[in-house]
Amino acid sequence: MLVGYVRVSKADGSQTTDLQRDALLGAGVDREAVYEDRASGKRDDRPELAACLKALRHGDTLVVWKLDRLGRDLRHLVNIVHDLTERGIGLKVLTGQGAAIDTTTASGKLVFGIFAALAEFERELIRERTIAGLASARARGRTGGRPYKMTPAKLRLAMASMGKPETSVGDLCNELGITRQTLYRHVSPVGELRPDGAKLLSKRR
Repeated sequence: MLVGYVRVSKADGSQTTDLQRDALLGAGVDREAVYEDRASGKRDDRPELAACLKALRHGDTLVVWKLDRLGRDLRHLVNIVHDLTERGIGLKVLTGQGAAIDTTTASGKLVFGIFAALAEFERELIRERTIAGLASARARGRTGGRPYKMTPAKLRLAMASMGKPETSVGDLCNELGITRQTLYRHVSPVGELRPDGAKLLSKRR
């Protein structure tokens, strides 16, 4: 069975899916088997795409007008097609740069294999740039990564609260916006400073 997916970027009615729909119907997709989203390709919440992918069954083929109608970016596209392939579902692109892709054929699989290789290449470049950026930051005395959620003010409040028998650890963590792991890494169950807590306070002096 052929299943189609169409998308336009704007939901205000200034763009239509007529061109895409006509192309899909011309390729043999049944009118009732076309899913439509009106959302930017960068958005994660595309409910019709999610419904379309869920509805596909082994032996079906997903048909799209252009590749950019389907994936947010190259990696997202590769992940979608990898999932479809694992489920025994094909992908056919009707026009644009990906028009040679038809994963139900040997040549189409070869073309998509090149796309997958490019996505892996992109991941490696991003990883290398990230490592180089962190090394450069460390050389200038800065450290990368997510900042700690624990602050000196939160730590002092935690120290004062943890020694009280009526304190609920869960409520305290919610109030401070931290996890139990972060709390216990800085303060003991009786409110005493632990090494990470002492280190945090010493940095602020």
